[in-house]
Amino acid sequence: MKLNLKRLSMIFVLLLSSVLLFACGNEENNDADDEVVELELYSWRTEDRSSYEKFIEAFEDKHPNIKINFQPFESTEYNTILTNALVSGEGPDIVQLRPYSGAKTIADGDYLVALDDLPGISDIEDDYLEAAKGSDGNTYGVPLTLNAGVIFYNKAIFEEYDLSEPETWEEFIEVSEVLLENDIIPVAQAGRDAYLLSMLHAIIAPSAYNGNKLVNDLLEEKTDLTDDRMMSSLDRMLEIEKYLPEDFLALDDNDAQALFYSEEAAMYINGDYRLETFENNAPELDIDIIPGLKASDDEDPLVTTWVDGSYGVVKASEHQEEALKFMEFMTTEEFGQLFTDELNRVSAVPGVVPNNELVEKVTAASEKNSTPYLMLVHFGEGSPTTKTIFEDALQGMYLDEITAEQVLIDAQENAERAKEEEDEDSDNE
Repeated sequence: MKLNLKRLSMIFVLLLSSVLLFACGNEENNDADDEVVELELYSWRTEDRSSYEKFIEAFEDKHPNIKINFQPFESTEYNTILTNALVSGEGPDIVQLRPYSGAKTIADGDYLVALDDLPGISDIEDDYLEAAKGSDGNTYGVPLTLNAGVIFYNKAIFEEYDLSEPETWEEFIEVSEVLLENDIIPVAQAGRDAYLLSMLHAIIAPSAYNGNKLVNDLLEEKTDLTDDRMMSSLDRMLEIEKYLPEDFLALDDNDAQALFYSEEAAMYINGDYRLETFENNAPELDIDIIPGLKASDDEDPLVTTWVDGSYGVVKASEHQEEALKFMEFMTTEEFGQLFTDELNRVSAVPGVVPNNELVEKVTAASEKNSTPYLMLVHFGEGSPTTKTIFEDALQGMYLDEITAEQVLIDAQENAERAKEEEDEDSDNE
């Protein structure tokens, strides 16, 4: 009996020790669980800060041990800031990626984590994912939205002068003439930043060069950028100059928006993402949207579309696991609906329905007849890119430094150089 008691005592001590060790282990795990991980998120959307704070709050409610610091920079400075941060190896954990060649360049530099196995990524349409792929075919970003290039207009001004929403280029010119005769700037346009001229071209040009017919010929190398159809699109760029603000090349986009807010200008041409900007800054302004212009009376308006930026995880991040959780959140319908409701934009997440009437209007038009933002989607390669050469040359054209013909020659020569560089890189791999 004594022996049994002794054995029982030993067993009790061992059990007690195990319980204490288990409790200590759990205490250590709880401490680890309570450790807060902070992630740095880079973006070029300074105007979206308040909305992103709501997105982040929704994520942090589910992941209280992960905190995200949203760090937006000016769009024109973003590329340089991001490149420097990635090269230094001391940059952010999550980065907003420019679409198409912008994402590809960073992915090819081995700075990003591939997201092909991320839960939810396969639910997003391939057309969206194409804008966030590397040369290896892997997906490196979660895309946000499909942008559309549109013409905003002031409904009160149009009603005052009994103007109808123009559907063709000819009607657009007629409306602009009436506005000009009444001392109203037809189009609030800036040109200090050259990309705004490329955007202007992307929106008014497709109905001049018959949209996808030229795009397909270019992709199949049946023609090049010096094609007469491209020249006709530059004729429009020259024709519209009369209806832009005086010294528009000295204006930045904020100046152009101010002209629209103050009702000195009746129209403003840019991406549909400016809808949220206008509703935040001038909610009293009664605006409508022209989704695109018709190539002919019997066609639907041709809407210029492109996938906007995506978000990716930096390979050098010490917190990849936590960053990937935020990426997964961005593929959910909860995030997609928040994104659409807050920013009045179309989400890339399937199943999300926009509530804003103007967003619905643009979405419906783009589903009927759309064409890609030619220079961004298909001519974003090279260093400098052909898109950059083209838009810089447009500034030179407006300054009478070069002819419209030379704009296209310069762009085509750069496109050829970019292709040669790409072919050389492929041979060296």
